[in-house]
Amino acid sequence: MDFTLSPEIDAIRRRIRRFVDERLIPLEADRANYDEHENIAPHVLAVLRAQAKAEGLWALQMPKERGGGGLPRIGMAACYEEMNRSIFGPVVFNSAAPDDGNMMVLERVLPEAMKPRWLQPIVDGAVQSAFAMTEPDGCGSDPNLTYTRAERVGTDRWRITGRKWFITGAGTARIFIVIARTSEDERKGLSAFLFDAEAPGWSIVRRIPIMGPEEHGGHCELVFDGLEVPDEQRLLNVGDGLKLTQMRLGVARLTHCMRWLGLSRRALEIAMDHIAHRDSFGLKLIERESVQGLIGQAAMEIEIGRLLTMKAAWVLDQGGFARKEVSMAKVVVADALHRAVDTALQLLGARGYSKDTVIEWMYRYARQARLVDGASEVHRMVLANTLRREGRDFFAWGPPAHG
Repeated sequence: MDFTLSPEIDAIRRRIRRFVDERLIPLEADRANYDEHENIAPHVLAVLRAQAKAEGLWALQMPKERGGGGLPRIGMAACYEEMNRSIFGPVVFNSAAPDDGNMMVLERVLPEAMKPRWLQPIVDGAVQSAFAMTEPDGCGSDPNLTYTRAERVGTDRWRITGRKWFITGAGTARIFIVIARTSEDERKGLSAFLFDAEAPGWSIVRRIPIMGPEEHGGHCELVFDGLEVPDEQRLLNVGDGLKLTQMRLGVARLTHCMRWLGLSRRALEIAMDHIAHRDSFGLKLIERESVQGLIGQAAMEIEIGRLLTMKAAWVLDQGGFARKEVSMAKVVVADALHRAVDTALQLLGARGYSKDTVIEWMYRYARQARLVDGASEVHRMVLANTLRREGRDFFAWGPPAHG
């Protein structure tokens, strides 16, 4: 595995880095650039998105014919990392969750005739989208605990009833993917449907307050009390909801890792700048062995996370599923993010705990990393079961097995 970037991809990465350094990071210090939920203000976002589009740095995960950058997964890993050196970065380049994962799965499964209506507006940044899977006292890491139901109405429609919650972006989303139960079959009991926010029969109960900063549209609780969806808006076949969920979440988990590595690196950049100049009992902080130990450990964990993320991206580019590779990256990068931000906060002291830097923002944001898209404990369980099943092949060299 050679992770050397091609000249074309590295040129894009360097352009993103320059954009982030010159246009995004300077905005973080002014509270006027934030909305009430601690994300980039919409009027500021609109200007920067137009600039990103003009510079050809838009929706890099999408095919060029759809207005994107056409990057392979390893290219995405390098570029997403650069984007999220700013807390504002991913959404500016239209590479933020949940739109990022929704675009990739819709590009893969939608018939071409449906893409202008259901995919292209998300790619263009004209609308936001949401993926409605998680439920109160039900589906979380285990999709089989889905209680929301979709029942046939005649031959060409479905009626959906139930509840969903912690649905990222739902407050402002216009296009939704919803996972609902269509039978009691353990593997083929779920199906996936598209619907538009204007459709009757569903509503937002509340925007759930959370500990950390929020994505645009928040994390919402939804109720479905008779939403009717035409059968033509079903994704894949009846019973393929679990398949679609796995298709979407696998790559989406990895893009989280790509972005978190950028945040991790930025936290260390802030810490390194501080300790290089901060005097303490006759020495700069960087000269103290205890401080060097903290920084060295955080840097090592980030690099381990980068290698795991790049390997998973490479496996995907080779046509593999990368299930165990993504799980490894998800666990390690979530921990590396928390270590880096916690280290930075400790070294900055009271300033790190204040809102004078973005470190406290990152600290609150980072805690969710060990929960979203599968808790770390679940991914460790997946790895253990994979090891039991594969035995020595778990550690095989070479390209991935297909199928």
